[in-house]
Amino acid sequence: MKRLLQAGLLVLCGLGLLNVSLFTDLCLRYVKESMRPLLIASGVVLVLLGVASALLDRRQPHEEGHHGHDHSRLPRVAWLLLLPALSLLCYAPPALGAYTASRQPAKPVAERQTFDPLPHTSPLPMTLSDFTSRVQQDRGQSLRGRTILMTGIVTPHGDGGWDLTRIIINCCAADAQSVKVRIYGGDVPRANGWVTVTGTWHPGGTLGTRSAPVALDALTVEQVARPVNGYQDALPLPSALTR
Repeated sequence: MKRLLQAGLLVLCGLGLLNVSLFTDLCLRYVKESMRPLLIASGVVLVLLGVASALLDRRQPHEEGHHGHDHSRLPRVAWLLLLPALSLLCYAPPALGAYTASRQPAKPVAERQTFDPLPHTSPLPMTLSDFTSRVQQDRGQSLRGRTILMTGIVTPHGDGGWDLTRIIINCCAADAQSVKVRIYGGDVPRANGWVTVTGTWHPGGTLGTRSAPVALDALTVEQVARPVNGYQDALPLPSALTR
């Protein structure tokens, strides 16, 4: 009976992994899309191991207590797997958002010596990292007078303002970093909501140097659904461009 519990625990863990990676998109809250096949494979292996263990146990005679010891006893530490497994099946923790971003400094952007000319599209879709680089490193001041469009998470400030944020993960939620753009103008949207912002660079310091603020004067702020590329500093998806 105890060995059946071991098998059941393996199956439960496997089903939990399959639930978040194969039957739903919940795994994308914690890992990159490229990690999904590995999670699915792990879930399948755990289920097969659990089923195989249960079948083998039924075929073998039980020898509990033969030498005065119960070798089939489930280790107490194994029960620690029960709660995470149930969580994956019944309740998934929320995705990383404003709480995480508000407690992190902005991720440093790579140093760039040259910048390609910007297209004449208006508003101009940009990633938060590219906007940051051009604001503080582009001596040609290519952002001056341009209307920019960016998508991200609403991260409120204690002073009443807010940042447009993208949380970037290289592998999983444990290595998450944030890219932030300060937004000026209008009311503060709901924290953790995804929005598309159009606006112009907020003047201050000298554009193209470290003295320039990474900030935007908002012209429009519209709520959007969380994009599938939510853990990348990606360009706004086409659906956001037509709003």
